[in-house]
Amino acid sequence: MDVQEDYTGHVDPGGPAARRTLDALTITKVSVGPMDNNAYLLVCRATDEALLIDAAADPERLSDLVGHSPERPRLKTIVTTHQHADHWQALGAVAGANGSNTIAHAADAAPLPVPPDQLVDHGDTVLVGEVPLTVIHLRGHTPGSIALLYQDPAGHGHLFTGDSLFPGGPGKTADPEKFGSLMDDLEARVFGSLADDTWFYPGHGDDSTLGEQRPHLAEWRSRGW
Repeated sequence: MDVQEDYTGHVDPGGPAARRTLDALTITKVSVGPMDNNAYLLVCRATDEALLIDAAADPERLSDLVGHSPERPRLKTIVTTHQHADHWQALGAVAGANGSNTIAHAADAAPLPVPPDQLVDHGDTVLVGEVPLTVIHLRGHTPGSIALLYQDPAGHGHLFTGDSLFPGGPGKTADPEKFGSLMDDLEARVFGSLADDTWFYPGHGDDSTLGEQRPHLAEWRSRGW
């Protein structure tokens, strides 16, 4: 698989992956499946252990991504951000091929094709080798949607939001009550807690920063989506 090193936050369906190298971690983003799902491979630079966020589709493409990473990492963990089927079509195949531990929130575990090996909740820590990721429960898009936060040594945040936050607004919700719940969690647990330079990586489409989106919070709540 071709991997571009000039990371911009944009990848094309079926196109090259894009890798971002941080002090302790590499992040590689690739688009898979017919719904342009983003999958993210995180590799601890100290241990070469890897974690995959959302084995969404195209198991061969995801396995190729792991196999062609320069670190030759061991895919120890797969995290599923939420229960919607477009985010786990390749979960069974990729986890089975790599002997990976699977993780999800209990409220979204039942629909998954393989029972999670580990259930997580808000505030829990998930490790990528020596690198800690903090679980943020964001209720609304689904009952058990989670985001994962990495704070690099310089204090910059990297937030993997699944389908709970995109450039332009929150993820789709089924009714006004669930929309209100998601907005409440986004305002309290994301925008109210993290700095503007926090870079976020959504489940579909391009990345953004909290600072770029923060001015639109009142607009999102007013429009109701």
